Amino acid sequence: MEFTVQKRFFDHREQVYEDLARTGHWPTTFVSSASPELPLHWHDLDVSGYVIEGTTYLVDEAGERHVLEPGDKLSIPRGVLHAEGAVDAEVIYIVGTQTPGSLRAQLALLDPEDPARGNAG
Repeated sequence: MEFTVQKRFFDHREQVYEDLARTGHWPTTFVSSASPELPLHWHDLDVSGYVIEGTTYLVDEAGERHVLEPGDKLSIPRGVLHAEGAVDAEVIYIVGTQTPGSLRAQLALLDPEDPARGNAG
């Protein structure tokens, strides 16, 4: 399994909220300021992200970069290795998670070697 990026998925925030209603994900606005590329990691829940403003990239397990721009949707299934790319200027996302909770705790960077990853999918 891998993450997906759907280019030009939406034009307006209302479309994001409609998609979140279809997926059942809980929305949170996340503002990322300048930061370096993160290491490969995974999460223990399904995550959807909608780029509202700014540009960055996501790195897959093979090291390939996938550009993220306003209007793009990304879907990251639980257990999928990925890394958020370097952020040069502010990027604003709406992030959807399958359960409500602290986004910081939900998006903790889990170790690729953690044996629990094999049970995540």
